[in-house]
Amino acid sequence: MKRSKLLLTGLIVVAIVAFFASGLQHQFTLANFKAQQAHFSELNHTHPVVTAGVFFILYVLVTALSLPGAAIMTLVGGALFGLLEGFLLVSFASSLGATLAFLASRFLLKDWVQSRFGERLKAINQGVEKEGGFYLFTLRLVPAFPFFVINLVMGLTPIKPFTFYWVSQLGMLAGTFVYVNAGTQLGEINTLAGVVSPGLLASFALLGLFPLIAKKALDQLKKAKVYKGFKKPKTFDRNLVVIGAGSAGLVTSYIAAAVRAKVTLVEKHRMGGDCLNTGCVPSKALIRSARFLSQIENAKSLGIRDATATFAFSEVMERVQRVVKTVEPHDSIARYTELGVDVRVGSARIVSPWAVEIEAPDGTRETLTTRNITIATGARPFVPNIPGIEHTGYYTSDTIWELREQPETLLVLGAGPIGCELAQAFSRLESKVVQIQQGDRIMPREDQEVSQYVLERFQAEGIQVLLNSEVVRFALEGDQKVAFVQTNGSSQMQKIEFDTLLVAVGRAANLTGFGLEELGIETGKTVITNEYLQTKYPNIFAAGDVAGPYQFTHTAAHQAWYAAVNGLFGQFKRFKADYSVIPWATFTDPEVARVGLNEQEAIAQGIAHEVTRYGLDDLDRAIADEAAHGWVKVLTPPGSDRILGATIVGDHAGDLIAEFVLAMRHGLGLNKILGTIHIYPTWTEANKYAAGVWKKANAPETVLKWVERFHRWQRKSK
Repeated sequence: MKRSKLLLTGLIVVAIVAFFASGLQHQFTLANFKAQQAHFSELNHTHPVVTAGVFFILYVLVTALSLPGAAIMTLVGGALFGLLEGFLLVSFASSLGATLAFLASRFLLKDWVQSRFGERLKAINQGVEKEGGFYLFTLRLVPAFPFFVINLVMGLTPIKPFTFYWVSQLGMLAGTFVYVNAGTQLGEINTLAGVVSPGLLASFALLGLFPLIAKKALDQLKKAKVYKGFKKPKTFDRNLVVIGAGSAGLVTSYIAAAVRAKVTLVEKHRMGGDCLNTGCVPSKALIRSARFLSQIENAKSLGIRDATATFAFSEVMERVQRVVKTVEPHDSIARYTELGVDVRVGSARIVSPWAVEIEAPDGTRETLTTRNITIATGARPFVPNIPGIEHTGYYTSDTIWELREQPETLLVLGAGPIGCELAQAFSRLESKVVQIQQGDRIMPREDQEVSQYVLERFQAEGIQVLLNSEVVRFALEGDQKVAFVQTNGSSQMQKIEFDTLLVAVGRAANLTGFGLEELGIETGKTVITNEYLQTKYPNIFAAGDVAGPYQFTHTAAHQAWYAAVNGLFGQFKRFKADYSVIPWATFTDPEVARVGLNEQEAIAQGIAHEVTRYGLDDLDRAIADEAAHGWVKVLTPPGSDRILGATIVGDHAGDLIAEFVLAMRHGLGLNKILGTIHIYPTWTEANKYAAGVWKKANAPETVLKWVERFHRWQRKSK
């Protein structure tokens, strides 16, 4: 602890100890003040300024140190100084003392509390930052809430000191007035209970609802302002219209149909969105074929003297399409129609907050009125404006599946998950691959050691990776496609010849063409929503890639629940989208999977943590499978088994991470994983062994020494 904190803590402790040791607490009683009322009145009459000053300072100290007696002093303020002067003295002294207690709590405890419980308090912190004034005002209006507890607890939150002061000053006016006014009749009061009757407390409680009622009224006024100029229909054709049939749109419409709402789903391209048609499904099918070729190449490690495989690139790509076609019925119009969803093929445009115009492929148009709208239009690959790129041509993760002729040299721009997965897959399919990354490492969202580990595997497999590099321009030299690459800002250009270009530098949300601009719905890189996934219009929601902050199929499905439930039942109860436990995986070889914080994020955010690591080279099943490489890394708070995050690198990482996802979602620690039976020999044992490493590092050494002594005594006893 810093010297300043130690000094302040010491001063507070000394002051409190001195207060009780001197018996001053016995002086702060109603009977004592009533007995000495005449004496205090004489002092005030003789030295009014001094008396008022001493009273003010004493009141500030009592409240700042959270000492008992503030209520009694409030009564005394009314008895000594009268209603007006007593009210002013007590009002400002109590607010100043409360603020000092608030600041002391913040200075001494906030950093420790937030570092230890920051993840658990994240939602509370966000709520206090946004609406802390309303909540504090409500608490201040109701005397039943302990005065000193409010001061200390609010100091641990992000509420600003000035906000705390003025809200406290305003919120305590009613209670201060009641007590000071009662103090003017001190002789008639025998107990504090006589000041605040049950009826008066009930009145305060009702008064405490005022800020919440005011907030609701403000919300209604904002809503009226937002909808100004639009006529709300008296009846509606639908409960919900969903635009886009990707993961978010499919799940939203499915939930709506399951609860018997009348829902229409509109899709202008293909059902299933990117994941089915151009993303997750085809890429994993391609990776599977490429991985098989890699296993054939490494057959000797399994004791197989010779193994070969021949393949035609076009047949591999046809297999990819066959897999897509096999999965396609899961997301088909027929299936969702059977589930109760009204599926429309066509383009949708939001023409009012309660109306969507649908244009069918034949040009016919229909406008549906609806209580709620969910925007789930997804995202598309982003293509940078590099000179010459249109002349050389390019593929993206949407169009690469059209290839039937194997690239001799594939140039990959970008080293995020998509770029890395496809670079390795094409390399294993015997294309020469050159990967260009502007940053200083591949997979930059992962820990440095993860990026380096995968990079070394790529290089060992023959992939040429250029870091800190940028394509300045593309050109055609005769029939040859050429990229001019600048590395580390050098003036010298490297010329790279290629025949196929894959652009994988990220994805951009689909924000235009369906009415957002006309309605003034705010957008940035994505549609701007609140924590309930509502846009500017409370009945229009956004979910999936178009809403962010994550571009994962499983996150889109997760958001879909909130969009559906908040839209259909939000007048009764709304739910804030929860992103506290979001897993993902990159399906390179080795696979990289993670959930929660990784080490670089914990360091960047200043979150105290311990790192537990278990190497998969020690796992029996990994050794048997000739895949004894990679690791499990778990982050926990110091001295706690609570999981802050986990990263797994190695075979089956995308499957193994599920146990940590479950544990984090339901508040289970590493001790629970350690105490769970895992089948031997399986890959999932790695999670248990990682928990065992944590347990060993956190063994209670003092207790174990006593246990050792006990066993020694047992050996010597008869």
